[in-house]
Amino acid sequence: MPNQHPVPRLRTLVAMPAETWSEVITAPVRDRLTAVVELLGLGPADSGGVLEVGAECRPRLVESFADVADELAAAEVLLTGWGCPRITADVLDAAPKLRAIVHAAGTIKTFVDPVVFERGIEVSSAAAANAIPVAEFTLAAIVLAAKRAFRHREWFQGSGVKRPLLGAPILGTLGTTVGVLGASRIGRLVISKLQSLDVNVLVSDPYLSPLEAAELGARWCDLPTLFSASDIVTVHAPLLPETRGLVSAELLSAMPDGAVLINTARGALVDHAALERECVSGRLDAVLDVTDPEPLPPGSPLLQAPNVFITPHLAGAMGNETTRLGEAAVAEIERLAKGQPLGHPIHRDDLGRIA
Repeated sequence: MPNQHPVPRLRTLVAMPAETWSEVITAPVRDRLTAVVELLGLGPADSGGVLEVGAECRPRLVESFADVADELAAAEVLLTGWGCPRITADVLDAAPKLRAIVHAAGTIKTFVDPVVFERGIEVSSAAAANAIPVAEFTLAAIVLAAKRAFRHREWFQGSGVKRPLLGAPILGTLGTTVGVLGASRIGRLVISKLQSLDVNVLVSDPYLSPLEAAELGARWCDLPTLFSASDIVTVHAPLLPETRGLVSAELLSAMPDGAVLINTARGALVDHAALERECVSGRLDAVLDVTDPEPLPPGSPLLQAPNVFITPHLAGAMGNETTRLGEAAVAEIERLAKGQPLGHPIHRDDLGRIA
């Protein structure tokens, strides 16, 4: 029988705080990870050394890559998460064996310097996993907003009188037109989920063709048409210098009376002064999981408006949903260990249009 040598495990440095590690890397995910990697800078709860499958571990808090110079020099993979230090040219110079950066969260733009791509290092993100709860939240917001649930909740709590609230537009979803601003991962997933409703779906995105929109289950249109023709507009564009204030006073004023704006992307995409005017007047409703600024100042009229429903930036992965982030990241490392291509790669060309 031929001599069988174990496949060397990828030497992996975890670049995230301990609290992030414990949130996204659950015990089953940790066992999958330790089956294919040698974790650097981590050890069993009561001693140093390399983890074995199933071993309890205590992550080392990586506040600066300067604190883990030896581990960085040996690392083939960086497993990153919320709170990761910025990865610059100096960090790469200290990590000559680095092959890949696998991020157990969404955006990589806040900590990955573009030089990473120039060095040929592979980069992956769990943004697709984070898109799931945002799309679920958005679908729920669309249904509730269409029923004017938020206005009626305020009315009912104050009056004790059942429906209808006089002057409030009652839509429901049947025949409603929903406009999706941005065919991002989340935007596409929202379009997919909208297929379960009897709604008309419009989408506007400069990188999407009418044919691609039709394949998604939507009709492509330009931005002014999206706002003027939609009963509900849901925002899923990335915040870039050119998209700041994209939802302008002009676009908001083009929305039909009684229309609803939903924003689970970034607050700065919307002209908040214009939105405040439209909502305080009662002409438009809004569901806002993000605002500009965030949080809004205590005296903001948007906080008091009965037709505005504001949540504290909770649409993305939280609680048990964060498990998906760890699972997605570890699945990528498993692919690397098998010599397979990444399932969710980020390329240099993507930087100009991702959040």
